[in-house]
Amino acid sequence: MRSRKNDSVQGHEVYRHVEDVLRQHLKLKDHGPKCRLSVLVAILCYAAARIGSIFDACRRLRDAPCDQAVRDALFAMLPQPAELTRRLNSGLAADLPDAVLGRRVNVAVDLTLIPYHGQPLHDEKEVYRGQPKHGTSHFHAYATCYMAWKGRRFTLAMVPVWKGDSMKDVLQRLLQRARAVGVKIKLVLLDRGFYSVEVIRYLQAARTPFLMPLVRRGRKPKNGDPLSGSRQFHAWKQSGWSQYTLTDKKKRTATVRVAVACRNYRGKWNRHGRQTFVYAYWGCHPGSMQWVYQTYRRRFGIESSYRQLNQARIRTCTRNPALRLLLVGMALILRNAWVWFHLLVFAERHRNGQIILCLEKLRFRTLLLWTQRYAEALLGCSETISLELQT
Repeated sequence: MRSRKNDSVQGHEVYRHVEDVLRQHLKLKDHGPKCRLSVLVAILCYAAARIGSIFDACRRLRDAPCDQAVRDALFAMLPQPAELTRRLNSGLAADLPDAVLGRRVNVAVDLTLIPYHGQPLHDEKEVYRGQPKHGTSHFHAYATCYMAWKGRRFTLAMVPVWKGDSMKDVLQRLLQRARAVGVKIKLVLLDRGFYSVEVIRYLQAARTPFLMPLVRRGRKPKNGDPLSGSRQFHAWKQSGWSQYTLTDKKKRTATVRVAVACRNYRGKWNRHGRQTFVYAYWGCHPGSMQWVYQTYRRRFGIESSYRQLNQARIRTCTRNPALRLLLVGMALILRNAWVWFHLLVFAERHRNGQIILCLEKLRFRTLLLWTQRYAEALLGCSETISLELQT
C-alpha cells in the first residue's frame, strides 16, 4: 500500500492490508478447507482487538474452527525463529513510505519484557532473565528499533532476545536490519540498559553517533572524601560539558563526552530545587544543552509504541517461542498500519511542506475495533456460550 486517492478508511481495508502482509512477507497460506488464510487472519485480528486469546476468539466467532485447529495450522506454517524474524521485519518494512528510505534519521532502541511463568519448550535460552516484574524474573524479551521523523513513527525492526545475549549483539542485529530496510542512521538514542563499555566501543568502531543516559556509578562519599566515578556529574548544580572514561571488568576502556543539563523542578511533583540530567554522547555535535535534552526526550516515543503493542498483543500461554514471536510481530504490524493510514490519509499538509498529524481522527483502539467488527461480519458472532458440565 504505497499511495491513495481517497481520504477515508474502512475496516475491511485494514483487514485486507494485514492479510496481504501475512501472505506476501510472512508467506502464510491456506491450511486445509477450514483454516484458510482469510479465516486465520480474521481470528487473529479479532483476538488482537479484544486483547484476548485464540481460544476466546474461536469460542465467540460462530463459523470459526476450533482453537486447536487454528494453533495446529499456525504451528505447521511457522518457520524457525530466525527465519520468522526475517519475515516479520520484511512485513514491518512494507508500510514504510518512500520518503523515509534513504533519509538520515534518529532511531531509538529498547527492550520490552513480557512476563512468563512457565518452562522453556526446547532450550533454556528461550527464556530471558531480568529484574523481578509482575511476580517473576523470567520473560520473553524482544528488542525493537523505532524511528520518529516528521510524524513518521514507525517500528523499523524487531528481534527476539535470548538468555545470554549481550546488549552489543542485540544492538548490532537491530541496526543491521534497520539499515537493510534502506534507512540511514543519523543518531541512536539508547536506554540506560545499553550503558556498557562493550556497546560504546562497538558504536564507536561502527562510526555510529549515539546519545544515552550516563548511569550513576562510583563510591559514595565517606569521611569527607570526594565523589568518584560518574557520581560527580550528578552532583553538579549548573549545566555544563565534560568528558568521562569508562572501565569494565576486563580493563577495557571507552571515552565519551558528557552533557549535564540542570533544570528547576518549579513545583513539579511537589518538589523544589534542581533537577539534573546527565547524558553520554559521541559522534554528534550538540549546539546547545536544550538540544540534548529535547533530542533525548524523543526516545520516549518507543515507550508509547510498547503501550500500543500491548493493546494489540494476543494473549497466550503457549511455550512455543515462534508463535509468541508471531503474535508480537503482528501487533507491531497493526501499529505500523495505523501510522501509515494517519500519514497518508488523515495528515494535514501545508504549502510549505509541513505535515501535521491529527491523531484524534483515528485512535488505535478504533482501528482495532474495525477489524473486530469485520471479523464478526465474516465469521459470525455467537450469541450463546455453551458450558460443558462434568458428572
